[in-house]
Amino acid sequence: MNGRTEEHRIALFIDFENLVTNTGISSASFDLQPSLDRLLEKGKVVFRRAYCDWSRFGEAKIRLHEFGVELIDVPPSTRAGKNGADMRLVIDALELCYARESIDTFVIGSGDSDFCPLAYKLRENGRTVIGLAVKESTSPLFVKACDEFIYLRPRQSRSEKGDKDKSGRQSVVAEEAGHGKRGAGRHGRDAGRGGKAEAAQAAPAAKGGARTEVPEMAREVVQSLLGRATGPVNPSQIKEAIVRKEPDFDEREHGFSTFARLLAALEQEGLLRRIQQGRQWYVVAPDFDVQTGHGEGKGKKRAAHAEEDEDLESYPDPDEDESV
Repeated sequence: MNGRTEEHRIALFIDFENLVTNTGISSASFDLQPSLDRLLEKGKVVFRRAYCDWSRFGEAKIRLHEFGVELIDVPPSTRAGKNGADMRLVIDALELCYARESIDTFVIGSGDSDFCPLAYKLRENGRTVIGLAVKESTSPLFVKACDEFIYLRPRQSRSEKGDKDKSGRQSVVAEEAGHGKRGAGRHGRDAGRGGKAEAAQAAPAAKGGARTEVPEMAREVVQSLLGRATGPVNPSQIKEAIVRKEPDFDEREHGFSTFARLLAALEQEGLLRRIQQGRQWYVVAPDFDVQTGHGEGKGKKRAAHAEEDEDLESYPDPDEDESV
């Protein structure tokens, strides 16, 4: 049973200066819409705040206001221009965590490892933590501290965008790098839609030569989950297990446009088999028997145990022989 039927309530905290300083994204071109769309697929974004010294980034204020983001002005507290935006963000996030139990997901817009303790504390209190930052300026420590991570990408010029389109790769402003314990509904649906058509497209189909390569992490997770499974496994569970080990995992970095196509490639390798029950697709071990509900290997073991039990029952009880 999958208990994710409720709508998630999300709080968004943005360390704005961190996202637009030495990241390739300027304050004037900062676009929150792509990443906000990703979050809205998970639930309602009921709390939105951005922190920085807004006297330095006035050109971004109008766009953020359009998205309903509350701007918290944090003037510099030292001559060097250092401000306390990160500390203010941490305090507000923890206060909201303890005051609003209905908010179950916290998004931290920053790539700074200083937010690792905040992420750990939020997760300790049962909250899902999603990171939001530019990949090249994000600390690997902060990525691992989050349940999921969304990477922002600078807007590309038309020439660059055309070159990438010709090579068969997607051009995006924001890409979701992982789905964790609570927020894999969309990927689960994408993974579940895969049928024979996905299997046919699992190999590199683009004429430009977008190379696909199944990550070893995916193989290990599939073999581990299906080896212990007693029935069909929802594809979203596989994605969640991968992301728990590697929060910024993204199948597109390995050449697969959807997670369903990655599963199709694994099916071609003989590591799994996909079956359809009703309108939903599930994943089973290659030797899984749909009628008996277990794999052939498990069935043979059960049959062997049954034969042993019959052999034992065929021998009379020594005590009964003595009494006769």
